[in-house]
Amino acid sequence: ADLEKRRQVFGHNVIPPKKPKTFLELVWEALQDVTLIILEIAAIISLVLSFYRPAGEENELCGQVATAPEDENEAQAGWIEGAAILFSVIIVVLVTAFNDWSKEKQFRGLQSRIEQEQKFSVIRNGQLIQLPVAEIVVGDIAQVKYGDLLPADGVLIQGNDLKIDESSLTGESDHVKKSLEKDPMLLSGTHVMEGSGRMVVTAVGVNSQTGIILTLLGVNEDDEGEKKKKGKKQGVPENRNKAKTQDGVALEIQPLNSQEGTDNEEKEKKAVKVPKKEKSVLQGKLTRLAVQIGKAGLIMSALTVFILILYFVIDNFVINRRPWLPECTPIYIQYFVKFFIIGVTVLVVAVPEGLPLAVTISLAYSVKKMMKDNNLVRHLDACETMGNATAICSDKTGTLTMNRMTVVQAYIGGIHYRQIPSPDVFLPKVLDLIVNGISINSAYTSKILVSIAFGRIPGSQWRMCIRDRPSWDNENEILTELTCIAVVGIEDPVRPEVPDAIAKCKQAGITVRMVTGDNINTARAIATKCGILTPGDDFLCLEGKEFNRLIRNEKGEVEQEKLDKIWPKLRVLARSSPTDKHTLVKGIIDSTVGEHRQVVAVTGDGTNDGPALKKADVGFAMGIAGTDVAKEASDIILTDDNFTSIVKAVMWGRNVYDSISKFLQFQLTVNVVAVIVAFTGACITQDSPLKAVQMLWVNLIMDTFASLALATEPPTESLLKRRPYGRNKPLISRTMMKNILGHAFYQLIVIFILVFAGEKFFDIDSGRKAPLHSPPTQHYTIVFNTFVLMQLFNEINSRKIHGEKNVFSGIYRNVIFCAVVLGTFICQIFIVEFGGKPFSCTRLSLSQWLWCLFIGIGELLWGQIISAIPTRSLKFLKEAGHGTTKEEITKDAEGLDEIDHAEMELRRGQILWFRGLNRIQTQIDVINTFQTGASFKGVLRRQNMGQHLDVKLVPSSSYVAVEPVKSPTTSVPAVSSPPMGSE
Repeated sequence: ADLEKRRQVFGHNVIPPKKPKTFLELVWEALQDVTLIILEIAAIISLVLSFYRPAGEENELCGQVATAPEDENEAQAGWIEGAAILFSVIIVVLVTAFNDWSKEKQFRGLQSRIEQEQKFSVIRNGQLIQLPVAEIVVGDIAQVKYGDLLPADGVLIQGNDLKIDESSLTGESDHVKKSLEKDPMLLSGTHVMEGSGRMVVTAVGVNSQTGIILTLLGVNEDDEGEKKKKGKKQGVPENRNKAKTQDGVALEIQPLNSQEGTDNEEKEKKAVKVPKKEKSVLQGKLTRLAVQIGKAGLIMSALTVFILILYFVIDNFVINRRPWLPECTPIYIQYFVKFFIIGVTVLVVAVPEGLPLAVTISLAYSVKKMMKDNNLVRHLDACETMGNATAICSDKTGTLTMNRMTVVQAYIGGIHYRQIPSPDVFLPKVLDLIVNGISINSAYTSKILVSIAFGRIPGSQWRMCIRDRPSWDNENEILTELTCIAVVGIEDPVRPEVPDAIAKCKQAGITVRMVTGDNINTARAIATKCGILTPGDDFLCLEGKEFNRLIRNEKGEVEQEKLDKIWPKLRVLARSSPTDKHTLVKGIIDSTVGEHRQVVAVTGDGTNDGPALKKADVGFAMGIAGTDVAKEASDIILTDDNFTSIVKAVMWGRNVYDSISKFLQFQLTVNVVAVIVAFTGACITQDSPLKAVQMLWVNLIMDTFASLALATEPPTESLLKRRPYGRNKPLISRTMMKNILGHAFYQLIVIFILVFAGEKFFDIDSGRKAPLHSPPTQHYTIVFNTFVLMQLFNEINSRKIHGEKNVFSGIYRNVIFCAVVLGTFICQIFIVEFGGKPFSCTRLSLSQWLWCLFIGIGELLWGQIISAIPTRSLKFLKEAGHGTTKEEITKDAEGLDEIDHAEMELRRGQILWFRGLNRIQTQIDVINTFQTGASFKGVLRRQNMGQHLDVKLVPSSSYVAVEPVKSPTTSVPAVSSPPMGSE
């Protein structure tokens, strides 16, 4: 009752999370897509014009319009296409919004799980208990110790050399000493770095220091949101680096250097050397690829519209010499709108908006499944980065070993037992002495775990000795004339599954290094048992002292060149401090040895491991033995503290990468075919064989459903049988390019044969050059149906990207894939049979259906032929989707703590544009200044543009002479101008 009362008065120890976006907000965000907006506008224009019946419609001078008596109903149904496009847009928007909503829901679940796992020691009713942080109330006495993250504010009531890191609140990195007399206030969100103590909780939840700050942040965000609604243009992407122009519109550009003087260049050179932690490499490669594809799509769609309009104009007004009649204008506009819709549809199909969706689904699915493999992922991109890992620096105790000291040999009663003997071999008297000796000499906290032999004893090494109740005042006297009963050899055994896991790492091209505080002999022995060291290898085992001596110069500074000579061969670093661990990790990451930059994963459990975990590409904290500080600094938490879980993380990371590649292979094939068919069809037959709504359906299959099917493939052991891809490996390999072009070739041949000769083959009416508002034909329905079925079977081909022959292997393990393929096929049957006018489809006979199906299955056979062609023989194939090079990274990432490749790719064009504008403006200012003869301060007039100018201004000392000419009216300075150069 008392606890409940305190909760009501002082509040719960929970900080309410930021309000999630509602489904409607997510729908609104999905609607901001530019291509969808263009489609909506085109569809509305089409819709409005279809209801407009001009007087001149029957006038045959207006060109081809379906006006036969039986077609009048069809002509009335002209609105259907516009409505169907709008409906398709709504479906696409709803699906996107639903995906975003489920993604956010998953992450909130993940966050709450992380929060639930955090427990804290509290004394209640004289008992020390572990409580979830949310249950702490004001007035509780909490026990604080090294490594804790304080969950509430409090006053120290008992302290033992307590030092707190308050940098999260104050920004000061120095540790603050806390004592009862001097500074007894402990604040939430700070870390205990040394010592221990007890505190009375004084403020929880929103009233604690962290709560107040977070509440303020929340309020500010809401305020900003309101301001944005009132005054800002919508659709400007939020960004961490915003430079505001005088108009108040946020520009998504990176702050560029604007410091004066010539020392700027030197600073730039220095800045390049400082390595940045790079965010998701995959996102960078994808954004780069998407931008390239988008540009190509835009050109193709513009060309399509241009050719269609040109063809129409030449055909009507030049060849047929028709006059432009005012009453025909609405009909001509309807034609133009139709052409425009075809063009926009080409763009919609060309732009791979399914890519971010595929990445999201793949990562979210992996994160969820990794939970079962004891990996609690805190940062999403860590999952994908882990797939590229080339080195793992692991702790020994608890990760590679069981952290359970076990007796392995014994010397008892003058006999050396190399194996643990059974208790029966000892005399009862000796056994009695041993048991008593163990009991008396063990600390009260020790746990003796019974094993098959006579016992496992955790704790440090001990000797068993017995005396009659001694008085410990005179210790030296007691410690003489002792009788040695037994000496035991104890060892922390290697986890049984670790050697196998390390062998898998070696096979996967990942180097495992052991970094431990233990002595070098123990470390070497354990490393050999694990398989990190194998007899006859030319590898290094160093102690921390020796390691530092080899890598530092006379001044004690770490030299990268010296470190580069050591780390490639180093396998064991013993007697090492957390600083040594950080130095090693930093050295490996910064190293330029080898063709690719190393991607390093690190495990850590102690508070001091924080810097190394932060520095690493992926930091693994121990869920059981780890301190809160280590967990806070990590990317993934190992809930079972086991090394094998790291290997599973590698497998999942590689699987994410492969899933995205599978999706890309599938999507780019559809893109290439759909764009070429629409473009060529438009140029030759003045109409696209695939209508706008059909294209949107294809877009939905290949974007949303395919990303769901291909991004949820479970990983297999074969993923660990190849080397890491590395940072610069292109997304689309030459084998994938062979598959994309090979399947596109098959599909294009089939589609063009059906478009230009299909009516003869099936003995049906031709659908080419159909007039406006004409009913759908069987001819074009067959083309559409065959196209979709080919994509469906090619989706099965896309399950393999390394040229494997058996595309069906493991297909039953992926239920989602089977469901998607089956579901899409059933939907296709419904669309063709019952879709009618909105989908521009008409019913097909059974034989026509079987032919479509047969051509679709041909995709699988064609896939076998393609996989039989060796990629090596196709020299002309190029790779695509390269990562960003080191030079580009350092050039564009100045002033950023973290490099986000995706943002950088989008920003690069904008930066150049702004830089160019600013330089032009500055040059105009300089010219104006010299022309008007104003004082040279005018040159600096644009300096208030602040951060985002990249202008090196000439310092005033370089002006040779400034002499005012005496005149009664004005004083014009005569400036002997220095050579200005390009600036």
